[in-house]
Amino acid sequence: MPIVSVVGKSNSGKTTLLEKLIPELKLRGHRVAVIKHHAHGEFEVDQPGKDSWRHAQAGADVVIIASPVKVARVQRVEREPSLREIAAGLTGVDLILTEGYKRAGAPKIEVSRQERSTELICDPAELLAIAADHPVDVDVPAFGLEDTAGLADLIEAEILQPQETADLRVSLLVDGEQVPLWKPFAVQVIGGTIRGLLSALQGVGNWHRVVLTVERRAQNR
Repeated sequence: MPIVSVVGKSNSGKTTLLEKLIPELKLRGHRVAVIKHHAHGEFEVDQPGKDSWRHAQAGADVVIIASPVKVARVQRVEREPSLREIAAGLTGVDLILTEGYKRAGAPKIEVSRQERSTELICDPAELLAIAADHPVDVDVPAFGLEDTAGLADLIEAEILQPQETADLRVSLLVDGEQVPLWKPFAVQVIGGTIRGLLSALQGVGNWHRVVLTVERRAQNR
């Protein structure tokens, strides 16, 4: 599931950007989920005194609120789940946007306002783009805070994969460490090459999972 994290310093305008970006993506026909990272422990999604709040206060480990138009689930956990674990439980969407999760491995859009600070919190290698109200001297696509159409164009081009690779999920491990492959061209090159190779080999029919190991021999010096 493609994920893009909107990050930035506190009060930089992350929520405001998401409020503008979500309807832009929806107008283009994309189904969007949003995950908000809350870094301060306990939180409530219902008002104190409401029935669901009282159920949780009574000790229920899971509280579900259901109506004809929406369902909400609150569950106590022993540890904070990773972003990937949360995303794995989401279905029926094309893209997950997060507010926060600056330490997760997803591509990031950093929001920066001059009034708050012009210093970025992310390494440029982590960034898909920057949304700022000031000049940014970084080799990353930069957009104004109001240019949600430009950001949506970039997300479509770089994150929402073309149809020919939509059925491929490619992962890469280098010396046991997973390397994020969030750019479509990486999936196209690696997945397309393996798919073409298998189609040319005899004895390989329908396949579901392929594991290819490449080892570099140590050179004598």
